[in-house]
Amino acid sequence: MQKNSPLALVYHALFITFILAPLAVVVAVAFTDKGFISFPTDGLSLRWFRAILDATEIKTAFWFSAKLGLAAASIAIVLAVPAALAITRYRFAGREVLMAFFMSPLMIPHVVLGAAFLRFFNIAGLSGSFFWLMFTHVICIMPYALRMVLSAATGMNREIEHAGLSLGASRGTVFMRITVPMLMAGIAGGWMLSFIQSFDELTMTVFVATPGTMTLPVAMYNHIAQTIDPLVTSVSTVLIVGTLVLMVILDKLVGLEKVLIGKG
Repeated sequence: MQKNSPLALVYHALFITFILAPLAVVVAVAFTDKGFISFPTDGLSLRWFRAILDATEIKTAFWFSAKLGLAAASIAIVLAVPAALAITRYRFAGREVLMAFFMSPLMIPHVVLGAAFLRFFNIAGLSGSFFWLMFTHVICIMPYALRMVLSAATGMNREIEHAGLSLGASRGTVFMRITVPMLMAGIAGGWMLSFIQSFDELTMTVFVATPGTMTLPVAMYNHIAQTIDPLVTSVSTVLIVGTLVLMVILDKLVGLEKVLIGKG
């Protein structure tokens, strides 16, 4: 086995430090007993974690973001599965154009999407609707769902499907009992990435969110704009710990490599 060169090790160390250092600072600031963001802290306190329980707007926004992420990620996956199967299995006119269309949200700045949706919703009188906010999130997260399902669908052995059909199973039965399980790693990974992207989305959502459709990132952004207390760092710390726990559970149950790569 070829070992990494010292230069590669230094690069990896710097890269990991660059990623972890901001997270470490956020977690450290969350335990301050001061009424403002300060680092390093003089002492440790759970003051701002207890403050989360009294932050009604933050708690409401959290559950709204969770509901929005669940709905948007699920719809994106439902759309991504037939799209991925069509793209990988068939050759038809406009196939590349269709693929580019699905992936276009990755190339268009979310600021542009947010401004466009804001103008469209104002003209159509659709502002303040959970359904239309979910629609915008589905558009933004669709590329993540599609890429993961495409990864699982590419090179998938179709002989098992043909065997099921030859034994008398209907196409619906083959799809539900053979095709979907074979795509499950990509579906799980795509859903997880889509949920995370929807839950964390700020740049576009800040344009179209209203007081009745306030997501957690928008609520935290508004909180930072109004005050400098460390409440946002305690909320961020809870999310960081929750994400780590989720990653450990997924690794034990499925395997992170399967989920993140999308292949079983």
